[in-house]
Amino acid sequence: MNVQQEPPAAKLWTRDFILLTVSNLLLYLNLQMITPALPAYVSDAFGADQWAVSLVISLFALSAIVARLFAGRALTKGSQRTWIVLIGLGLYILSTASFYAAGAFALFLAIRVLYGVGFGMTSTVYGTMASDVIPLKRIGEGMGYFGLSTGLSMALAPVIGLWLLDAYGFGTLVFVSTVLGALILPLTFGIRTRRVPSGSTGPSTTTSATSAAVRIAPKPRRKISKTLAVPFLLSMMLSFTYGGLISFLALFGKEAHLANVGWFFLTNAAAIVLIRPIAGKLFDLKGHRAVLPPAALLVIAGLICLSYTAGIAGLLLSAAAYGLGYGMLQPSLQAWMVKSVRPEMRGAANAAFYNSIDLGIAFGSLLLGSIAAGVGYAIMYRASAVIMLVFLLVYGLALLAESKALPKAAG
Repeated sequence: MNVQQEPPAAKLWTRDFILLTVSNLLLYLNLQMITPALPAYVSDAFGADQWAVSLVISLFALSAIVARLFAGRALTKGSQRTWIVLIGLGLYILSTASFYAAGAFALFLAIRVLYGVGFGMTSTVYGTMASDVIPLKRIGEGMGYFGLSTGLSMALAPVIGLWLLDAYGFGTLVFVSTVLGALILPLTFGIRTRRVPSGSTGPSTTTSATSAAVRIAPKPRRKISKTLAVPFLLSMMLSFTYGGLISFLALFGKEAHLANVGWFFLTNAAAIVLIRPIAGKLFDLKGHRAVLPPAALLVIAGLICLSYTAGIAGLLLSAAAYGLGYGMLQPSLQAWMVKSVRPEMRGAANAAFYNSIDLGIAFGSLLLGSIAAGVGYAIMYRASAVIMLVFLLVYGLALLAESKALPKAAG
């Protein structure tokens, strides 16, 4: 067979990439519309207390994490992505449609677990397929655009979901969310799935003598856990701070006498959408060293500004700073993880990335909530900023260790 070389300016906006990005947008619209409405619905429908409400959220995160581990391992072993994503989508759509029909709290929890499993499987496959169809030289830019689908859902879905709940009830919200999930199916069937041969540098559907030689004499294998340890930890620390925002911002608004704290999320999401393409191109040109330090400083500035906010101007400023930093960090960390592994390990790398987000949000909500209970929400957000100082320390130590390892490798 002829070898297909990646052109110098490989095309990013291919048919497959567009279908994957739209599918991911619909997937997250479903999630972000349903999630904000669940606490109120569970409290009203089942008389659930705060512990029961937190169980609804945590079971979803746990089931998604476990599903991603299995999906990532299956992708690494070469399992058919089509079957994995269709099973995940099937569970996701059916469980969405079943939320309203659950007549008992135990059944609702079981459906929530299936919902998490379906989301975990599907999101892992989409992230992996996107990283495969994006040219490696433009991986930062591509993952930044792909991540816009998540950013747009963060901006639009909570507003739409809460409006549907208030205006038409939970049943209508479930129906609209189910339709959004069903729309993903025809898009997914239109995606041409393909595997990237071991040792290749970008999307490819062919094998060759060159790739065969790579398989005969492979590079020394590195354990994926060691390869991804630093970006995984950094992503978890970033998500730790976001967990404090989505869980307690409304309560902080009451404590600080701030009206319309929802503007924070809209401004934050707008900043994320605007900065992601720029951050992706910067990552491709200069690497993560040019992106992570300034982005982390923006997140710190946003959190500190928020902790001292007394009016709408400070709220919007803090949201813009945090959103710019977050929008630079998240896709860059994902691109870093994808680039640091062999092509056939991208499924496991994407699973690890999404799990770092869920773990960070879960632990952040728990620990920061404990801090807020003792010293208040303003101090809690300053403590959250300290986490990002630790982020910079860990990153600096990793760079130092890397620079010391280079002379040894050269020798």
